[in-house]
Amino acid sequence: MSNILIGKKGEEIAQDYLKKLGYKILETNKRFSRFCEIDIIALDKDILVFVEVKTRSSNITGMPLEAITKSKYQHIKQGLFSYIQENPQYKKYRIDAVSIILKPKVEIKHLKNI
Repeated sequence: MSNILIGKKGEEIAQDYLKKLGYKILETNKRFSRFCEIDIIALDKDILVFVEVKTRSSNITGMPLEAITKSKYQHIKQGLFSYIQENPQYKKYRIDAVSIILKPKVEIKHLKNI
């Protein structure tokens, strides 16, 4: 499976997982620049949540969350601030990360407010 397909599969799993937790998905793959794309923008009650999803087919090459570097985090923050400017009705917000490992069985880890 290609990296693009693995990433898409992970984002689908993350969306289903968040919906089961009661999140309302507002947007997916929202692009702000060539450096910034937010995987999932959702509402958790009255909190706007920007979700970065990292997926690996297995943990052989490392844990998915290790791929969220300082520069990646800064790009996510830039997207967050752009979105808040366009949507000033949201007063509370946070950044979450969802890690997904596909094999040998699907494993999901959700870190809130990273």
